[in-house]
Amino acid sequence: MIGSDYTMNSDRFTPSRRSFLKTCSLAAATAGLPMWFVERVLAEDSAAPKRPGPNDRPGIALVGCGGQGRADARNGSRFGEIIAVCDVDDGRAAEAAKQFTANGKTPACYNDFRKLMERDDIHVIINGTPDHWHTLVNLAAARARKDVYGEKPLTLTIDEGKHLVEAVRKHKTVFQTGSQQRSDRRFRLACELVRNGRIGTLKRITVWLPAGPHEGPFQSTPVPAGLNWDYWLGQAPKVDYVPQRCHSTFRYWYDYSGGTMTDWGAHHNDIALWAVGLPGPVAVEGSPLDQPIPGGYTAFSAYEVNLTYANGIIHTIRTTTDDSLSGAIVRAEGQRNGLKFEGTDGWIWVNRGEIAASDDELVTKPLPDGAEHLYLSSDHMGNFFECVRSRKAPICEAAVGHRAASLCHLGNIALRLGRKLTWDPTSEHFKGEHKKEANSFLSRPMRNPYDYTFGA
Repeated sequence: MIGSDYTMNSDRFTPSRRSFLKTCSLAAATAGLPMWFVERVLAEDSAAPKRPGPNDRPGIALVGCGGQGRADARNGSRFGEIIAVCDVDDGRAAEAAKQFTANGKTPACYNDFRKLMERDDIHVIINGTPDHWHTLVNLAAARARKDVYGEKPLTLTIDEGKHLVEAVRKHKTVFQTGSQQRSDRRFRLACELVRNGRIGTLKRITVWLPAGPHEGPFQSTPVPAGLNWDYWLGQAPKVDYVPQRCHSTFRYWYDYSGGTMTDWGAHHNDIALWAVGLPGPVAVEGSPLDQPIPGGYTAFSAYEVNLTYANGIIHTIRTTTDDSLSGAIVRAEGQRNGLKFEGTDGWIWVNRGEIAASDDELVTKPLPDGAEHLYLSSDHMGNFFECVRSRKAPICEAAVGHRAASLCHLGNIALRLGRKLTWDPTSEHFKGEHKKEANSFLSRPMRNPYDYTFGA
């Protein structure tokens, strides 16, 4: 039944201005965003391509059935059917199959993702594997002409990103990196304001990340039943099973990930790059604030990294363990998780909960006509499936995810070497002093048979 807040417009219902403004006001109040920005975003969103309908639902396979992978698959199930799940842990695969059983149909279970790539009824791969498996699964999917929603960070090394970007372009795969903050209105607004000179000339970006765990040593234990430990290790060195290496804590070992630098850092540093508008820095140096415990997690838990861009912008990445920080003073000085952009005319702070500024008018004043508008996406998974249908590039395509991951890898390389390094973002190689040692970190030895040809 059509209420008085709606009017008929050809073959679709469109909200009246009264309803539209009511929706805008509610959205603005909820998100803490200025009314002018919410109105514009809603207007742009209403003009976006129609999303896939109930009879246009691709077959989806989930590879990596941990908590993040299953959350992604649940999100993706709004747009397609989960018809297969895959994990090297049989228990996790079974749990996922049970979760996504619908209308009497249970997804097929696999423990080797290569088998999924052979099925013609699977059109989309959701990749929720640990970081050291991202690239090999994504490459296999691209070669099999499957579209991919791949979790961040995109890669384990910078070299992996170059291989993946090339494969996605060659096979014309639609690829979305799961850096969903690009589809968050707060972050988009902050970046648009910075890009349009609202805070004057941008001078400094500070990214605050949560500190990682500083624990160990850990003891090896028997491999749990149903877990293919050798396959889980994949390209990484062969080691005995240690519970803290597997599943959710894998990210604190350099063999499989990059600590909080590539975890939360992949989100916030991506936003920093979005605001800067450059492919990457030209120099990087880092200082660990502690040392790993022998036999424990290998990624630095606390650190500071400074990156310099060709235009002189300084990008600082810091860790903090203080959960109590809040309020305007803290927004000026930093908090556990977020970004602060500082310019010649003020600063803007943004995280997933708020956007604030040194002067409220920096945010509340509308941008002028002709201002630069960034890619619009208000639903990261929805944007991906829209692009699966249209074959356009999504908001966080492989090349974007690669640059964001590369920035995080640069930070970790500087921390591990303890030297100031010169980087060429065009050739994607280190230059100058220490280049030989630094370039050796761009790739890693890959344990046989888990190399770039795996799944080809």
